[in-house]
Amino acid sequence: MEQIGKRKIDGMWLTVVGIAVLFFLILPTLIVIPMSFSGASFLEFPPTSLSLRWYAAYFNSPEWMSATQTSLIVAVMTTVIATPLGSLCAYGLHCSTPRIRNSVQALVIIPIVVPVILIAVGVFSLYAKLGLNYTLTGLVIAHTAIALPFVIVTVMSGLKNYDFDQELAARSLGASRAMALWTITVPQVKFSIQTGAFLAFITSLDEVVISMLISGGDNATITRRMFNSLRDQLDPTIAAISTCLIIVSITVLIGVQLIGRRKNIDK
Repeated sequence: MEQIGKRKIDGMWLTVVGIAVLFFLILPTLIVIPMSFSGASFLEFPPTSLSLRWYAAYFNSPEWMSATQTSLIVAVMTTVIATPLGSLCAYGLHCSTPRIRNSVQALVIIPIVVPVILIAVGVFSLYAKLGLNYTLTGLVIAHTAIALPFVIVTVMSGLKNYDFDQELAARSLGASRAMALWTITVPQVKFSIQTGAFLAFITSLDEVVISMLISGGDNATITRRMFNSLRDQLDPTIAAISTCLIIVSITVLIGVQLIGRRKNIDK
């Protein structure tokens, strides 16, 4: 009985710590959202009056809308490119020998480990020679390089729980490797691929440092304009934009989770 009671107490403490950590992580969000509905001309919390004026200022601003369009286009294109490339890379690594897999995995996570500012400086210098600074193409390439590790790691995690005997059986019955991959393996790890796509989209949409150096003019991203706005003036429009980005992220995340849950129900 004493051991059971001790386990319950330990479990309660872990629950309390977990809730505290989660609250600490979402606290900035809980502050930003009310601030976006403030009627004041400056950022304030709690808001003394409620208004939608800053949402109207955001949606009626050609500059903000142009930046939003650029960010969404780059994020979608990054997702479309990074997801298949990362998935194929994860598949290739999983099928390779452990020595090669471990060596390449160390290289794959470099963009995650290395400070983003160092990558941004290198990308800016390279793009200056190639003429890709302040272009959509340059943004998509750079964001894809940053998003690829997330897709690869996520898909490789899904492949570890996949029984490759199913693919081998399909190939033994006459299916080509590409056909077996598409019809047998991909459906089995579909949720991991969708999760990787979500991470690629969010990584591109939220990227700031690289965008600060290589985006600008008509191809400035929303994060770059937000940073410049915060530097020049504390415009409450920033809070409204942040709330919209939070809603987009949560909506995409819920969509991925619902797709994964439907898959488990179908099984």
